[in-house]
Amino acid sequence: MPCKYIFVTGGVASSLGKGILSASLGRLLASRGVRVTIQKLDPYINVDPGTMNPYEHGEVYVTQDGAETDLDLGHYERFLGVETSQTNNVTTGRIYFDVISKERQGAYLGKTVQVIPHITDEIKSHIYALGNSDDIDVVIVEVGGTVGDIESLPYIEAIRQMRYEVGRKDTCSIHLTLVPFLAAAGELKTKPTQHSVKMLSESGLWPDIIACRSEFPLDSSIKQKIAQFCNVEVEDVIASLDAETIYEVPLLMREEGLDERVIQKLDLQTQTLDLEEWKAFVSAVKEPSQEVTIALVGKYVEHHDAYKSIAEAFVHAGAKNDTKVVIKWVQSESVTRENVKELLEGCSGVLVAPGFGDRGIEGKVEAVTYAREQNIPFFGICLGMQCSVVEVARNLCGWKEANSTEFDEASSKPVIDLMDEQRTIEDKGGTMRLGSYDCTLTKGSHAFKAYGNKDITERHRHRYEFNNTYKDELEAVGLLATGVHPSRNLVEIVELKDHPWFVGVQFHPELKSTVSTPHPLFVDFVAASLKHQSSRRSQTSQASQSASNKAPLSQEPISP
Repeated sequence: MPCKYIFVTGGVASSLGKGILSASLGRLLASRGVRVTIQKLDPYINVDPGTMNPYEHGEVYVTQDGAETDLDLGHYERFLGVETSQTNNVTTGRIYFDVISKERQGAYLGKTVQVIPHITDEIKSHIYALGNSDDIDVVIVEVGGTVGDIESLPYIEAIRQMRYEVGRKDTCSIHLTLVPFLAAAGELKTKPTQHSVKMLSESGLWPDIIACRSEFPLDSSIKQKIAQFCNVEVEDVIASLDAETIYEVPLLMREEGLDERVIQKLDLQTQTLDLEEWKAFVSAVKEPSQEVTIALVGKYVEHHDAYKSIAEAFVHAGAKNDTKVVIKWVQSESVTRENVKELLEGCSGVLVAPGFGDRGIEGKVEAVTYAREQNIPFFGICLGMQCSVVEVARNLCGWKEANSTEFDEASSKPVIDLMDEQRTIEDKGGTMRLGSYDCTLTKGSHAFKAYGNKDITERHRHRYEFNNTYKDELEAVGLLATGVHPSRNLVEIVELKDHPWFVGVQFHPELKSTVSTPHPLFVDFVAASLKHQSSRRSQTSQASQSASNKAPLSQEPISP
């Protein structure tokens, strides 16, 4: 059976949720036995998002094969439970880079290189590359940006050509648009959707299904009006309403019949729908029996998308522990020795987040100190792990000048240092230690207990490493290297001896956490935080009871 293609475009406004819609549809089809993958087409000219500021684009999601990609690929993996790769994310920068490289090599035989056909052909080749796999039945292609944007036009044209080449029966176009509610008029307005579809049609592409993002339910008259003016059946107008959790969206789309309409249009052969495991997960997320507060200390906390995978990993781990994890977002730049207790008060766990640059570093180190001294479960990821090494070096080894050479090249105790192979690299894009690497764990460590296995693989994104020159001295004060790259002896995990739960990892475990397989380190960290919370409450209760027992008995005055 030839591969079939579903194209998801957006109109009216950005950030309507094309990624979640695509991932949700993928989940529904996968739950029917369809082999699905999803591809993101990003219209920006950066080759990848690896050099972008997190405030600009959110987190960079790293795939198993080391590609720096759009954060939507994280949604794809979390919803589908399958790995993506560099072929799942295509940017305008990559397309033009490839075309220009071919032109320089003489691949076009002296022809004039143009947007059509050369750029559009290159776009199609990236889409077809996914569909040519024997393991894939359906490729869902999400086009970033909004219809009408100049930078999106080559992608829309490439899709128009593909629908002609592949055939309408093997392709489906879904357009996500906005149906706003105007309070002054007291009604939902369909005109933005009509204009958006008109603009899409002017490029030669008509939607088969229109998904309408709205804060309020769409009644039959609204759906009929959209169907009439946008040339689709009423059944092909799908409401995409706000949900309590993004993991509820597949269930809402199922109620709207999105999967059934797609199956009918593509004539897909499917199995009986099985969403029981997914429903159980959503129920655990929405109805936990307890909650725990964990501080996330980072420099980009004003923009939560910068830590999207960490936040979602907490959702997965929370559901596994029947717990709602409440994240307290703490700006590391504001943390000082004087206010750290106040800022982290009431938190049962502390996670120091990844990042780059020296802004907010001393605040992260202070957060590590507080967690270490107060015996609060601590989890350091990438730069967070490096900060924990610096903290121990300064405060347990007594090396006040200890630092990372990323922040102090002249440090006399560079406990974190640039990797040897990074010293001659000048280009910034795609040149870090990226992708999956092996790690061997020490038996009896927290990491080993969490994984239940000695040999693991995890994804990386960094240039600086634990400096093995100081390994013996750091271990002498209790900072143990419990995870090591087997062939290069690179320290991947550190743990603090005699601490309830103090784990720093050089890699990014959050990138491998999915609905079906919550990451074991996050699950164990949440469990440790719950244990700390319970212990603290017990101590508070005992102290209160003790104070009550010691209180003097009131005496009535003696009458004369």
